[in-house]
Amino acid sequence: MMFERVAFIGIGLIGSSMARVMKRDGLANTIVACARRKETLDACVKLGIADEVTSDYTASVKNADLVVIATPVGTNEEIAKIIAPHLKPGAIVTDVGSVKQAVINAVAPHLPQGVHFVPAHPLAGTEHSGPEAGFPELFQGRWCILTPEPGCDAAAVEKVKAFWLKAGSKIEIMQAEHHDKVLAITSHLPHLIAFTIVGTADDLAEDLKQEVIQYSASGFRDFTRIAASDPVMWRDIFMNNREAVLEILQRFTEDLTALQRAIRRGDGDSLQTLFARTRAIRRSVIDAKQA
Repeated sequence: MMFERVAFIGIGLIGSSMARVMKRDGLANTIVACARRKETLDACVKLGIADEVTSDYTASVKNADLVVIATPVGTNEEIAKIIAPHLKPGAIVTDVGSVKQAVINAVAPHLPQGVHFVPAHPLAGTEHSGPEAGFPELFQGRWCILTPEPGCDAAAVEKVKAFWLKAGSKIEIMQAEHHDKVLAITSHLPHLIAFTIVGTADDLAEDLKQEVIQYSASGFRDFTRIAASDPVMWRDIFMNNREAVLEILQRFTEDLTALQRAIRRGDGDSLQTLFARTRAIRRSVIDAKQA
């Protein structure tokens, strides 16, 4: 057992999957699920992934050894303000957000001395949400990036790292700002493109839109899967990583303009060279077992 008492603030796909790992491997004596909606708390009880449920942030973190903030990143600062006075000395606070520097800026200043903040980002997920969507194998073979600030308690970092290793994740520790730049290209931009393409399809005349849906090829189906992700979560990600996303989006726009020019000019050689490069990237992803 790694933790006597663990509090999950937010118990959707990621939080419930973490709770399932803890239940499966006996890593926590008591798991508390905290959520605003009664339906979510009832689901946690029915699924057996929490020993206690509450909608009260302060009650959930009382005497907790580990507090996991698993809500949209835009809510993190308000949550930190509320729970800070009720955290016990030596407690570890972590998160699972897709943006790290903004979360550190929002959470860390409010935590009392002696409470350790170890930000984390598991690079795993599906388009589904809610506690019913979770499963303990979600993190198997996937990366989890930790972004502790300089001076963070080493034992706390090791304990969070140990949990993610138990969950089957591979661990990388990096600076928060660097994480945000990497994720802007590997995750945030692809989601932005997917939202845009599916939104364009939705704006089409009704008769053509129905045909787009009916005859969806594999490419469009993949985009709709990505575009089905939690809208509140992704709104907050783009709002809180705007500088890195805008920088990558500008580079993408320039590359797209060059591609448009090649098509207009009938420059088949340029198109084939680009497609060969991108095909090699896909093979690298498969070789890295991240497909």
